[in-house]
Amino acid sequence: MTAQSRVDAQTNLIVRVHMIWRILFALLAAGTVYMMWTTAAETSLWQKIVLSLTAVAAAGFSVYGGVQISKRNHVGRMTSLVLDYLGFVACFVFALNVGEFFIGIDALGQTFGKGLPYLGITILGYFLGALEEYFPGKKKSPESSLKVVSRWVMIGGFILFLWQVDAVKGVIYFLGKLAQPTGLIAIVGLVIFGLSLWSLNRTNISLALNTKTGHEQIINGWLFLSPNLIGFLIFFAGPLLLSFYFSFTDSDAIRTPNWVGFENYAKILNIKFVTLDSPDQLARDVVDIKIYDEVGRFTFGNTGILFAAADKFFWLALRNTLTFVLFVVPLSVIPALVLSNILNSKLPGMKFYRAVYFMPSIAAVVGISLVWQWLYNATIGYINYFITLGIEFWNNLFNVAVVDPKIQWVSDEKTALFAIIIIAAWQTMGFNTVLFLAGLQNIPGELYEAATVDGAGAWDKFWGITLPMLAPTTFYVVSTTTIQAMQVFEQVFILMNPPEGPNNSTITLVLYLYRSGFQNFQQGYASAIAWVLFIVIFGLTLIQFQRQRRSSIYES
Repeated sequence: MTAQSRVDAQTNLIVRVHMIWRILFALLAAGTVYMMWTTAAETSLWQKIVLSLTAVAAAGFSVYGGVQISKRNHVGRMTSLVLDYLGFVACFVFALNVGEFFIGIDALGQTFGKGLPYLGITILGYFLGALEEYFPGKKKSPESSLKVVSRWVMIGGFILFLWQVDAVKGVIYFLGKLAQPTGLIAIVGLVIFGLSLWSLNRTNISLALNTKTGHEQIINGWLFLSPNLIGFLIFFAGPLLLSFYFSFTDSDAIRTPNWVGFENYAKILNIKFVTLDSPDQLARDVVDIKIYDEVGRFTFGNTGILFAAADKFFWLALRNTLTFVLFVVPLSVIPALVLSNILNSKLPGMKFYRAVYFMPSIAAVVGISLVWQWLYNATIGYINYFITLGIEFWNNLFNVAVVDPKIQWVSDEKTALFAIIIIAAWQTMGFNTVLFLAGLQNIPGELYEAATVDGAGAWDKFWGITLPMLAPTTFYVVSTTTIQAMQVFEQVFILMNPPEGPNNSTITLVLYLYRSGFQNFQQGYASAIAWVLFIVIFGLTLIQFQRQRRSSIYES
């Protein structure tokens, strides 16, 4: 038998093995579905449905891949690679979970401080090896004495670090857990899926399945995208669909959720407007207070209109959120536009000021909120201190008696939300400035030169060139700022005590969602609030998109 014949026979054998493996994979998936519905009594109905659909889809694709491999089609190899890769990742995560790896990471965090000095030795060894670069006259080689010393210092420091943080005990504990039946199953799965991936990537197998260069490029591209794509599916798309299901249930994160249909949405949107006989007429005289609570009233003359809702806190949160958006967006966009035009000039020191204005955007929200909480202090805060100094100066200068207001920034319902607005606008303005600055630098200078020749002034250039050319950037800035403002939570939660503020003046939609889901354990209702918030944000973004589109059509 010639060498080529042996290679062909080996290739045919591997292809047959993969066909058998695809059938076994489908049978294992089908068996998983059967065991789930017959033995997994503690699993909820929706979990069984989701896992069953996943297993059935995997079985179907596995059979399809086996059929295509038997026909020597490349699509069979692609399907098998995807299934085996996902299976390898699932077994790997399962092995880490069985070995309590994530608990070990938490334990490492508790002992990490003990090993920091020895980790410093490792870093010192690295810099010791880097010193050789500063001796240009000396011949450099990988085995020079300085390199050898550096390598052993690094190895020694790292070993001491592992010993000090009890990493050896952790590894032994991890391996002991993997020696259990569930751990062995995970290891076997890793080996099988790993061998399948390795064999499918061999050159003779890929050629036998008619793999071309373009196919390999596609596979490599999806391989590089897979970590982010899998993370998106597991940590974003999956929870998103799960929350949509929960929004139609009475889930409390403890008991099995019951399907309630649109009951959560009906409670949110159940509102009533009632005409009042007099501005001070009691709400209980016109609505059933067992169902409705007064949200607010609009009075005019000797009458008025009462606004009542089944869930008044949602509508109060919506009012505060929209008020927050109406103030924050202009206060963080318009000054950013002005600042970007100033920073785009050729004046000395502009690079320094660009960094200064951007710093609030990269600072931690918690730290910023705590600093502003101190500044807002009515007794010792600097804001009230400077207000007092200004009023005293004014009174002495003009011999008047203006009374110091001594503003209670965070404890007065009239100013609490405004205090949050100031923080958010100040923090967002720097990032918007950078975006506008990038847009300004992309405007061709020839346009301004031509306008100057035509006799246009600075104001004419701004209105006739800068604003129209910045339209795409402005759309992006306004849209992202609006979305971010609709999701305000951190500043309110940290700055206010309680977070709802005096008389619910700072309760926002995300804060109310958090309170409903994680404090009152009404996760089904909180999911419904989240989807209503999504609809509101999507609606506002769609309106902005349509306006931008009309503006672009008009300009063209």
